[in-house]
Amino acid sequence: MSARAQAAFQRGQDAIHAGDLQDGVFWLERAERMARQSPNVIWALAIAFLNVGRVPDCLKRMERLYGKYSLREAAFLSVVCLVRLNETTEATSRLGAALSKFHILPELRQLATQLSQATGLQGWCTASNAGWVDVEASGSVRVLLDGVEIGRGNCGRYTFPEGWRTARRLEVRVGRKHALGSPIDLQALIRCESLVRATARGLEGWLWFPSEPEHVPSITLWDGRVILVPEFAPDVDSDVPLSRPRSFLLDKGFIPEGDCGPLVLQDEHGRSLTGAPVDPVVGRLVSGKGKLPRRLYPVPVESWAHRPRDARISIGCAVVIPVYRDLAGTTACLRSVLETVPPGIEIIVVDDATPEPKLADFLDNLVQDSKITLVRHKSNQGFPASANDGMRLTAGRDVILLNSDTLVSPGWIERLRARLAFTDVGTVTPFSNDASILSYPSVDAENAVPDQAEARKQDLLCQALFSREEACIDLPTGNGFCMAITAECLADTGLFREDLFAQGYGEENDFCLRASAQGYRHFPAPDVYVAHIGSTSFGSSRKALMGRNLEILNALHPGYDAKVAEFIESDPLRDFRRQMDLSRMDDLREERSSILLIQHDAGGGVGRVVRQRAQMFEQQDFLALTLRPTFLGCKLEWPLEKEKSFPNLEFTLPEKLPFLIAALARLKIHSIEWHHLVGHAPCIRTLHEELRVPYDVFVHDHIWFCPRISLLDGHGRYCGEPDVAGCETCIATWGSYLGENLTVSELVLRSGQEFGRANRLMVPSRDTAQRMARHFPQNHFVPVPLEDDPVLLSNVSGQKRGVSGRPLRICIVGGLSRWKGYDILLAMAECVRSLSLPVELVLVGHTPDDETLIAAGVKVTGEYREDEALDLIREQNADIGFIPSVAPETWCYALGVLWKSGLEVLCFDIGAQSERVRFSGVGAVVPLGMPVEFLVSFILRRWGPVS
Repeated sequence: MSARAQAAFQRGQDAIHAGDLQDGVFWLERAERMARQSPNVIWALAIAFLNVGRVPDCLKRMERLYGKYSLREAAFLSVVCLVRLNETTEATSRLGAALSKFHILPELRQLATQLSQATGLQGWCTASNAGWVDVEASGSVRVLLDGVEIGRGNCGRYTFPEGWRTARRLEVRVGRKHALGSPIDLQALIRCESLVRATARGLEGWLWFPSEPEHVPSITLWDGRVILVPEFAPDVDSDVPLSRPRSFLLDKGFIPEGDCGPLVLQDEHGRSLTGAPVDPVVGRLVSGKGKLPRRLYPVPVESWAHRPRDARISIGCAVVIPVYRDLAGTTACLRSVLETVPPGIEIIVVDDATPEPKLADFLDNLVQDSKITLVRHKSNQGFPASANDGMRLTAGRDVILLNSDTLVSPGWIERLRARLAFTDVGTVTPFSNDASILSYPSVDAENAVPDQAEARKQDLLCQALFSREEACIDLPTGNGFCMAITAECLADTGLFREDLFAQGYGEENDFCLRASAQGYRHFPAPDVYVAHIGSTSFGSSRKALMGRNLEILNALHPGYDAKVAEFIESDPLRDFRRQMDLSRMDDLREERSSILLIQHDAGGGVGRVVRQRAQMFEQQDFLALTLRPTFLGCKLEWPLEKEKSFPNLEFTLPEKLPFLIAALARLKIHSIEWHHLVGHAPCIRTLHEELRVPYDVFVHDHIWFCPRISLLDGHGRYCGEPDVAGCETCIATWGSYLGENLTVSELVLRSGQEFGRANRLMVPSRDTAQRMARHFPQNHFVPVPLEDDPVLLSNVSGQKRGVSGRPLRICIVGGLSRWKGYDILLAMAECVRSLSLPVELVLVGHTPDDETLIAAGVKVTGEYREDEALDLIREQNADIGFIPSVAPETWCYALGVLWKSGLEVLCFDIGAQSERVRFSGVGAVVPLGMPVEFLVSFILRRWGPVS
């Protein structure tokens, strides 16, 4: 998929550079569907949309890029889109918001003037990191810095006075009104993304200003020297599109000799670069070259002996909360702490030089009300230093280190402290939505961030389930978002290594490993849940800092990665998470019974039917659950809302079959509906017996009697459904896809027996019912149509003819396997090309070999979501739909979506597709096996333009 996306992206770029904008858009759309999260693809496609006049599509993507990355170019180009859509008022408002945070794109200066004039404003302004503001205005101008006038006159450039970098608000007034863009948020303007790291070569790094990428930055060294950084960095791994970091290298000639300790590097606005202070000697550590001082000697990770587990007495506890920015999140955190803190617990807040005055005022008010102890830094020093300053004040008490982007619930402190009651305990960490190995519900995917009410609900669940669980599970490390530390562990281990980990990430892991070497253990607190919003402090530098610090961590503690990987593989917390999932799913059930739908793991039409059936059962007041196969067993899911995730209800089979049965019994399974058993363990076929419930069967394909499933031989031809002996010969020749060691006769016998024991046998179409009845005459199959064909056909107005002067466009839809007609489509493309016929073939979908089809001249859109299909088909402006399936389909959703798009459809005379087209009275059915030359000729006669 990644390779296809890259190929499509390159082809789109090449087409645009060649001047073929429409073709470029097609390929970039294909790339976007295969790489939906790639900001670079989204950006390129948005620009292409703008150039071909698809302005709403461009605007949608610009807004998405701005919302996720605060991208300057997206902010300004959203304004361009709105202007082209004649939404002048909104465009002006957006431009003002952009100018208040970013230096203007040079190309938009004239547009800014036009918008300000069109909306009755007197002018506009834009500021620069170089220390000036440009004003375009028609009246007298006043410039104010934090309310103090620094300039007065006409339009032009105003230079800022010394000390401007500490100001927050720049106002530009024309007469009594603000110029467009005023007031300007100076702290947003001067925000710098950066990183510095020690390597074998010296100190290397990069920096840039996202508000003004054109600005050439400088860095100030520890000795006052200023170094300009003009060169763009070619190899910085950034998630931010259009990022333009500039790189520097300070070789050994810049660095003091000997073990000089950490060095401070600052940007031109006086703030430490991310990763600074940085110790040059660390370069020897991570490179493995050169002599190290004792403080940096690596300590290999091993199974250290534990301290004795005896009862301990704590003299008290303090909560330490480092704070930097995010007024709303920090105030929510502190209020949740203040509401839940028991008497005698000191709350120590460390203000790490917050740039937000309102946050500083909020902390001052808490101090005045005697609710917190406040430590305030004069300059930003980072999380490790802030945590250390707070922990130094705890005076022999236990510590609960808490991030300022968390939400806690009543009783959390008491429950954490209860788990610090033994002498072998070093740290204790609760469950959270974002806590690495202690995350819930998923440890390997991003979880939704709960609000206060949901966090409290999760905490009550943990408390109810695990309050009596001892949970002596050794963690490789605690997690600093909320980590309780015993006083003895802190005294013996020492504070965080602020000299190595700078602004943070990895410092608590290093602390825990040093504590483990002292014999202390790290435990989970499964009866506590703390919501964690996640980092908002480092922007695009975050990923780089994490990578840098992880490199240091692994160099200091060889074997750490392997230890964490071993823990993740064994996953001793899985049973806790599974109990939580099952309890939540049971709460979802309320007083209802449940229906279990068994399906394969391939999605497609089966998955769509299962969702439809699940919705129907929910309307009938059942809880509808699905069971999918996994590599080692199965997974129980609720299919209707992705937000309600239960990823831990996986069961290894047959080992965990009793647990699965117990879970299903708890969920009050009323009946089971088989949709597909491929991939499932054999014991799933008898699950209804274990649960003593009835089951129905919904037939989706011919796997019940055909081990090849599709009724095609190895040449891709319909087999004609011979007798069992003929089937045995086919399987002996071409092989089976069944995945089971069964002969055809054994398969038919088993299927007949399972059909006979089923309560109801359902099929999608009459054709499928008749076909199944031929093989299983003793059973009755009931057609249950999957769509309302008359409603779909109401979109088809009648026979269309192609447009004179352009090729006839034929649209095919779906994931095209061989039995779905891949060979037919390829042969048609080759026929069209060889005979130079006026036909275009478009596949809205994908195949196992898109590249061969594309080389033959077929336009292939690539994968799409179900909700995108209709728009994609309509975008092709096709004249006819074609279903090239050469096997009997049991329903064919592709036919329905083609009808819904307004197209008549052609198909071969086989299966449900033929039955439905014939009954519709529109479109056409042609004989299976019709040569492609005749097929294309028929299409041109029937639908081609009238001569």
